[in-house]
Amino acid sequence: MRWVCSVAAVLAAAAAVTGCGGSEDEPTSRPPVVEDPGPVHVHGLGVNPADGALFIATHTGLFRSPRDDRKTRRVKDRFQDTMGFTVVGPDRFLGSGHPDGREDLPPFLGLLRSTDAGQSWDPVSLLGERDFHVLEASGRRIYGFGSDFETRRTGLLVSDDAGASWNERAVPEPLLSLAIDPRNPARALASGEQGLYLTADAGRRWRSLSNEAGLLAWPRGATAYLVTLDGRVRRSIDGGIRWRHVGDVGGPPSAFDATAGELYVALHDGSIKLSADGGRTWRVRSRP
Repeated sequence: MRWVCSVAAVLAAAAAVTGCGGSEDEPTSRPPVVEDPGPVHVHGLGVNPADGALFIATHTGLFRSPRDDRKTRRVKDRFQDTMGFTVVGPDRFLGSGHPDGREDLPPFLGLLRSTDAGQSWDPVSLLGERDFHVLEASGRRIYGFGSDFETRRTGLLVSDDAGASWNERAVPEPLLSLAIDPRNPARALASGEQGLYLTADAGRRWRSLSNEAGLLAWPRGATAYLVTLDGRVRRSIDGGIRWRHVGDVGGPPSAFDATAGELYVALHDGSIKLSADGGRTWRVRSRP
């Protein structure tokens, strides 16, 4: 709840300053003016099939950047710390993380669903129990990696009924990223800090592929992409078995996503880059 607490603290501090430093003739009920921090630490990206807009999930809320527009705008007046985030259909998102500091909700949000492009969120399961930092879905199957509220132990959960119930799966190491085979939701690539892994049975067993680590996307067929922790772009055309260097994003990535024709990466400075040629070249899509 790092940035939720920060936003709440800013609001409280501003209110205190307003109450102590104002003139006696000024109305005491005037709300403080607090500058919007904008998108801070991008943790997830996704393109809405309904309109092609890019959605940016951050510690300080969810933001929307319309197609062909570099500007980003906050979705509603919400500061929900959205950690796990994925687009599953037109205007349909899944998310997780921590609540807006102004909401009366437990610190771990479990699995959330939005059916109005992030305007509102409804709890699906595990409210108060789980904080997913990695969240991916295909059909009714969902993979979520994150922390348990009671034990603070991390783990991978897999659901086969759209998040109504979950089964825990062992993983070789804590996961940074996961991408599902679009042809078969039982197959998935996963990355930790020590390497790259493949499962063919929904996480029951894992095969080590290499010692490369990074963020994954699997947009179509057997073609998958990996952005390494130092910003190199690698592509596989055989479902993750063999990889070839194709480009460089220019810095360490904080989030990565892909559609059938475009790749999107967020860097730690908050900028979002776009590639329309399979990762060979990149241009700035938006800035914070």
